[in-house]
Amino acid sequence: MTPIAVTIAGSDSGGGAGIQADLKTFSALGVYGASVIAALTAQNTKGVTGIHDVPPEFVTAQIDAVFSDLKVGAVKLGMLSNAAVIAVVADGLARHRQSNVVLDPVMVATSGDRLLKPDAVDNLRRLLMPKALVVTPNLPEAAALLDAPVATDEATMRAQGERLLALGAKAVLMKGGHAGGSESVDLLVDESGVTRLPGPRFATRNTHGTGCTLSSAIAAGLAKGMPLADAVQAAKSYITSAIAASDRLAIGSGHGPVHHFYRWW
Repeated sequence: MTPIAVTIAGSDSGGGAGIQADLKTFSALGVYGASVIAALTAQNTKGVTGIHDVPPEFVTAQIDAVFSDLKVGAVKLGMLSNAAVIAVVADGLARHRQSNVVLDPVMVATSGDRLLKPDAVDNLRRLLMPKALVVTPNLPEAAALLDAPVATDEATMRAQGERLLALGAKAVLMKGGHAGGSESVDLLVDESGVTRLPGPRFATRNTHGTGCTLSSAIAAGLAKGMPLADAVQAAKSYITSAIAASDRLAIGSGHGPVHHFYRWW
């Protein structure tokens, strides 16, 4: 059986993040990718100049079309910019009985542009987090979900991960890319404890789409039947290599993308 993963997220017209990064990641990792586009962005390596929300009823139509036909092994949720779209996505996941759900709570682009309306945060907490197998916030996103200061050390990352677990997710991957130090340390927090996932930190500006790529790599692993811990470890290895190779690309004049196809190009 061909492994299939679906991304429900926003389109990045510059190709570095969002739906485009997710589909590249699925392909690079040997998984067939399908998509449900929840928003369109006018975006490049320098920033976001416009957002057009897809009507909720059309998001529903895409979900029903994809899930009624394809045998989906995992779902990645990315940019869902408003409360109404979040509600129909939650309904669709329940209707189609999806349990391998990776929730990347996308709130702000690498450029600093806000991608999630403030009134949608509550819906994300209440409706999507309890449906997630794993939630993958970066440190500012975790702080926003908890109305707390941004974590600056691993002890605080762990404590915030445990608080996010209490909101209903089965596991939380606290991403340490925004922290300092020579290592980029992520923490996988679940009911059994904490797994530390260190990786080297690279001096590059080509970090656009790192969060999208990591979360879709986890979904790819789940679609192939990996246990969550193994899928997270494999995804961490993939994103580390994709960042390490990112300077081999010359894309745009701002924050360039990671190198999804570093193994082949």
